[in-house]
Amino acid sequence: MLTHPVGSASCHPRAPESPFLVIYPERVRANFHALHAAMPAARIRFAVKASPVPELIRALDEEGAEFDVASIGEIELCLALGVEPDTLCYGNPIKKAADIARAYALGVRRFAFDTEDDLLRIVEHAPGSEVECRFLASAPESRTPFGTKFGCTPGEAFRLLVRARDLGLIVGGPYFHVGSQQLDPNAWRIGIEQAGRITEALADKDIHIRSVNIGGGLPIAYADPAPGVAEIAAVIDAAVTEFLPETAELVVEPGRALVGSAGIIHAEVVGVRIAPDARRWVYLDIGRYNGMAETENEYIAYRFVTDRDGDPVDEAVVAGPTCDGDDVLYQRTRVLLPTTLRAGDRIQILDTGAYTASYSSVSFNGFPPLTVHVSGAERE
Repeated sequence: MLTHPVGSASCHPRAPESPFLVIYPERVRANFHALHAAMPAARIRFAVKASPVPELIRALDEEGAEFDVASIGEIELCLALGVEPDTLCYGNPIKKAADIARAYALGVRRFAFDTEDDLLRIVEHAPGSEVECRFLASAPESRTPFGTKFGCTPGEAFRLLVRARDLGLIVGGPYFHVGSQQLDPNAWRIGIEQAGRITEALADKDIHIRSVNIGGGLPIAYADPAPGVAEIAAVIDAAVTEFLPETAELVVEPGRALVGSAGIIHAEVVGVRIAPDARRWVYLDIGRYNGMAETENEYIAYRFVTDRDGDPVDEAVVAGPTCDGDDVLYQRTRVLLPTTLRAGDRIQILDTGAYTASYSSVSFNGFPPLTVHVSGAERE
């Protein structure tokens, strides 16, 4: 648990402490509207883990979103904010029996799974619930891939969904995820085609699915461009028409696509150094452990804005403030920063609304977790 939880937001976006994240709920609403316009028939299920900020959950609940929750903590957060339990899906396939029982007691009636063991736990502790079986789609690797941590084979998904029906559960349908920050629109076509084959096989067993969950992975543009939601939606729509029955609802689970562009981190330059290899290092008061976790392997290339923009620039290695040698944000990615940067200069990191505060550690090296502020226009 964060010592300064994401939920403890302030309405003072220019507070003096550094670093801090400012979230703009109206941008999240706008992103929701854009996604709904591109995919009007889809049920939009927000991945709470991307940014579990109460103001954002309230805003998306008002817009009619559902919620993908990954833990009892996220379930309790949503319910405390007035979210109806029938809009929640416990989408994490890795969960204890006690957590399933607790979720069921709190009113959750929709669960995802990818193993027989988890299926049997759901049967025992959440009888009569609706289930989605996650399979591993043959999609190209995303910018931040899951590997094989989640998802069974399509054939196993078919078998497990038949078993779910036979054990008294409601079959929602197949579920896949193409990986976070997926830049290839064809990835969704591949997954939908595989889901269609599972659906056809289930129909032969007189099981008519309610939905196909195409997960998240919708990208946003950071330093590098990304396909827009309209381009991806066109690919998805064509694949749905070709491979899925008309009666199946589409479920999409965006996180980054809704909240990524709605946040800006405000940080400070701690120091600048020329290393023995003649490379310039710029040290910030934020690093891998207090907000910048997605710079691991330099998967996500954030954009920086400084008060010295317009001065001459040169390449820089960008690092965090801790004593850990791995706390380096970019040393292979070409980052150009003003050569005039000095200790004490302010720096903004753009499009940091997703997976920053929610990834922040609990005081590694004594540095506090990232503080969150919510733009005052949305405060009650």
